[in-house]
Amino acid sequence: MASDKLTIYTDGGSRGNPGPAAAGYIITDSTGRRVAAKGVFLGVATNNEAEYTGIIESIRHAKKLGAKSIELFTDSELLARQLTGQYKVKSPKLRPLYEEAMELFNSFIEHSVNHVRREQNKGADYLVNQALDRGKDVVPSSSAKSRAATRPIRLGVLISGGGTTMVNLLDEIKQGRLNAEIPLVISSRSKVSGVDKARNAGLPTVIIRKKDCDDIDQFSEKIRQELKKAHVDLVVQAGWLCLWKIPDELANKVMNIHPALLPSFGGKGMFGRHVHEAVLKRGCKVSGCTVHFVNNEYDSGPIIVQRCCDVAEDDTADSLAGRVFQQECIAYPEAIRLFQQGRLAVKDGVVKIKSQ
Repeated sequence: MASDKLTIYTDGGSRGNPGPAAAGYIITDSTGRRVAAKGVFLGVATNNEAEYTGIIESIRHAKKLGAKSIELFTDSELLARQLTGQYKVKSPKLRPLYEEAMELFNSFIEHSVNHVRREQNKGADYLVNQALDRGKDVVPSSSAKSRAATRPIRLGVLISGGGTTMVNLLDEIKQGRLNAEIPLVISSRSKVSGVDKARNAGLPTVIIRKKDCDDIDQFSEKIRQELKKAHVDLVVQAGWLCLWKIPDELANKVMNIHPALLPSFGGKGMFGRHVHEAVLKRGCKVSGCTVHFVNNEYDSGPIIVQRCCDVAEDDTADSLAGRVFQQECIAYPEAIRLFQQGRLAVKDGVVKIKSQ
């Protein structure tokens, strides 16, 4: 089984409508690794018939892979609305395809259908055109062998406290949802439980305290040297509370997670409980978390991923913190996977997420 949950990007097209038609799909597992991809030549069909066939073929493949839930993306807004019950299927030719697709969807514990822009679906679109150009099915050759050769991303984890975010990342790795390893943990404090958790997990752990350094430059250089020795690919701040100067070689290679929806409730002194108290004092109806790249100012780097949660009328800082942390446990691994897949591009201070 590839994964309990699979993500599917699907497309279909016809050159003539009706005319020569093909469908295509790409399936990835919960770590973002491709587990299946195919372009299916259909002969003569309409665009909508090809779109529906792509959905049906991809769902069948997901079932064969043993998925229990699926998240499907299509650039056909019409099909997305039909499959989510917003539009009725009026065409007698499409009705049987719609019913088959819905029957397949309902065989999963969970499923969702989402509309994406065409530029976010280039992989499936490419397979459609490959099948049309060749007049036959297309299966990319970069399947199982190349996937097996994908090495884990090396994470340098920076902590200053209890290490709960670090523990979540470790769990994601152990459960096979994150293809990563942690060759180094740096703590800015020596007597925090996060240090014990890291060492108990067998993680190489180094203490670098700001007060032991002459200035921020020395502090930053010590951090840089340890990260370089560990050959890390990405630095993840996990409850790290110290400002340090990001060296040029780590530009857009250092992430942080903040327990609010930046740019609100960020800046110096805004961490942990302070953030949640400020959210409640302001009377916000939603809160959440933000994963962003780190620059040399508190909480001001380019935003990568955000996730929301409701703020309840009777919330305390602690109860809200628990609900926000649930979203953090999803958002941080997601951002790391996007980085690992090479899908993050920063332009003019804004992160753009490339399509599969």
